[in-house]
Amino acid sequence: MKTTFVATGDSFITRHIGENGYDGYEAVKNLIQSHDVRFANLEMTFHNQEGYPSAASGGTWAMTDPEMLDDMREFGFNLYNTANNHSGDYGQGGVLATIAHLKERKMLFAGTGATLQEASRPCYLETKHARVAMIGVTTSFDPSVRAGAQSGEVIGRPGLNPLRHTTVYHVTDEHFNMVKELARVTLVNWPVEQKIECGYLPPFAEGSLPFGKMKFVRDDKEFIETIPHAGDLERIVEEIKEAKRQADVVLVSLHVHEMTGKDTTKPAQFHQAFAHACIDAGASAIIGHGPHELRGIELYKGGVIFYSLGNFIFETETTLVQPYDAYKEQHLPVDMKVGAYMDNRSRNDTIGFPVMPNIWRAVIASWEMTDGKLSAIKLHPIDLSMKAKRSQRGLPRLSQDEDTLRYLQSLSEAYGTKINIENGVGTISL
Repeated sequence: MKTTFVATGDSFITRHIGENGYDGYEAVKNLIQSHDVRFANLEMTFHNQEGYPSAASGGTWAMTDPEMLDDMREFGFNLYNTANNHSGDYGQGGVLATIAHLKERKMLFAGTGATLQEASRPCYLETKHARVAMIGVTTSFDPSVRAGAQSGEVIGRPGLNPLRHTTVYHVTDEHFNMVKELARVTLVNWPVEQKIECGYLPPFAEGSLPFGKMKFVRDDKEFIETIPHAGDLERIVEEIKEAKRQADVVLVSLHVHEMTGKDTTKPAQFHQAFAHACIDAGASAIIGHGPHELRGIELYKGGVIFYSLGNFIFETETTLVQPYDAYKEQHLPVDMKVGAYMDNRSRNDTIGFPVMPNIWRAVIASWEMTDGKLSAIKLHPIDLSMKAKRSQRGLPRLSQDEDTLRYLQSLSEAYGTKINIENGVGTISL
């Protein structure tokens, strides 16, 4: 028996689709609707100021009309991730309001909930030949948005399903001693050192030294190591195992901004380790999104890891409102109009996303599973009209752009993945 899947990257939607669509809309819609399982990442909160703006945001404070959910449904999507760096832009109220508007429309989603148990839980989609489970996870978030578990006596905390990680900086003796001296001069570690002196904490491990919240290790080579949080990893793996017991196919949606060094196209070390652990536990596909640009594709033990599909809808510049904090961060008058605020942020389209070509090219991934095994993968390039006016920029159109596919081809070579290109569509050799 065959089941077909299609997945898109980030949907930051702030404008309704017109009554008659737009040029290229029907082609995108038809592609999506020709599959059984149709996934999108909702990079927004959907409510009418039903939550308070958080002190920290995912970048732009992301709130849009709940009726935008109907526009997403019109594309044909039937499975949604809600765990990402914008989930908490309007606090716990925004999280719960978004959930309410999704449930009102009977839209299947995973990644946020009233408690950590709910946020961690898979959702289940019934298709003709398979029951499909999906778990939503994000690594990029403000700590205040992390969902809290419910105990026997205290209610849980609304929020998102987190995957935390630890960053360790390996440095040579010379640089380790520099950090040590700087810590001595600045007293940055004194609150911890005082607890060590009083016996409340053990001494720092030999060859290891914190610098505030940073951790340095003496080593022969210099590199940055990232490690998934053991507790989060164990919790998510257990959810995957349970989903595998209850469904035929398990998907994991993973929202990740972190990278290796300064290379925005290269996933962080912990990202790959986590993705491998998910497939080891029974997941068939890891659907990556978050950095707003493409990252490579890896085949691993019969599963597929899309490290990032890039954007699908990217309309960050046409939000209707921004809170006080957005203006104060930029040292702007708080009564400035949003359009003028966006002009200032991009220096009139001379810096930032408007001039970054990688932001505006992406792919829609489609694949087939036959009798529980991956049997085909296709990659459909899309263009989001980088050079269009702000009012038109950010809508997806199928492009058959072989340059985009060749670029993704080069990003995937590091994983030994072979992408063949024919007639503007990429196929992966299995």
